[in-house]
Amino acid sequence: MKHATSFGRLTRALVLAAALLSLPTAALAQHPSRYRLADDWAKLPAGRKTAAVGKLVTAPDGQSIWAIIRCAPPEEPSLHAPRKLPGLFGYECLNSKLDPIIQFDLDGNVIKSFGGGLFIWPHGMGIDRDGNIWVTDAVSPRFIPKGDKRGAQVVKFSPDGKLLLRLGTPGEAGNDPAHLSTPSDVAFTRDGDILVADGHNPADNNRIVRFTLDGKYVSEFGKTGYAPKEFRGIHAIATDDDGRIYVADRYNNRIQIFKPDGSYVTSWLQFGRPSGIFIRGSDMYVADSESDNVENPGFEMGIRIGDIATGWVRDFILYPWGDPRTTQGTAAEFVTVDKAGNIYGGEPVPRNIQKYIRVHP
Repeated sequence: MKHATSFGRLTRALVLAAALLSLPTAALAQHPSRYRLADDWAKLPAGRKTAAVGKLVTAPDGQSIWAIIRCAPPEEPSLHAPRKLPGLFGYECLNSKLDPIIQFDLDGNVIKSFGGGLFIWPHGMGIDRDGNIWVTDAVSPRFIPKGDKRGAQVVKFSPDGKLLLRLGTPGEAGNDPAHLSTPSDVAFTRDGDILVADGHNPADNNRIVRFTLDGKYVSEFGKTGYAPKEFRGIHAIATDDDGRIYVADRYNNRIQIFKPDGSYVTSWLQFGRPSGIFIRGSDMYVADSESDNVENPGFEMGIRIGDIATGWVRDFILYPWGDPRTTQGTAAEFVTVDKAGNIYGGEPVPRNIQKYIRVHP
């Protein structure tokens, strides 16, 4: 009887733990967050209008923030107001020469910019160990004009904006070693290779492709589906200090985790519907821009902060303008953190870089 009672207690404990992991993070919102909003952080040059924001990356020295800001579409609805997606969304830089790659200092002032005319829909970004900037062009093939040598590629730049290398065949979508299709993000292995999240949309390639830093194809894994090691819309990718790979499998509402060799470890559902992942040490920050009453009922939009060793979500920054009845996605899609622990969220639809200041440990 004693053993049965112990087993019952253990069972109840496991059930409780599972329930806590599956709780909507609105429960976390009942506790005060360690962060507060700091509006109007990014100061664009005079005359440049705010536009959809893609990925944000903290520079290796922690002294600046790199951001993708796409070319402004013709419609300019008010910030945070409910609306339909603006005109040209998905190909905002098609006919523009504006620089979409911008480096800000920690006060939000522009240091430099480059990349004008080289992209149709710049989306993801990463900085390798040599400080080079890698940017993806995730435009859907249907928006690539015939003969246009943009899209379906990842472009490597020096820190000063010199074009160094292209991955994929520019303007040609495909699924072989020489082609990509809507690549959404990049990350780097412990060995210095680059990992490309190839497949922004559910019907795209849905694979992780590994290249050397000089552009040679190494390997790949993944396909479209619902099972482990299958994806439906890979929106972001990140690696930790041990080389594990974290994939934002957005349309499956989960983060899939893999060993450095690509073998499957587990899946996490407790971080909501993941759009962006940032990892520093044992801390993981996940941006959820699309949890709503249709896509991921029970979760709310915002940024979840957790531990990569346990998967425990310990903090949640609720997006104050989020409305679960709106299915367009309005909060931050990508997230990064500066040397002081302040958080920056890149918001495509509100067209904003939102800074969250850390106010206490």
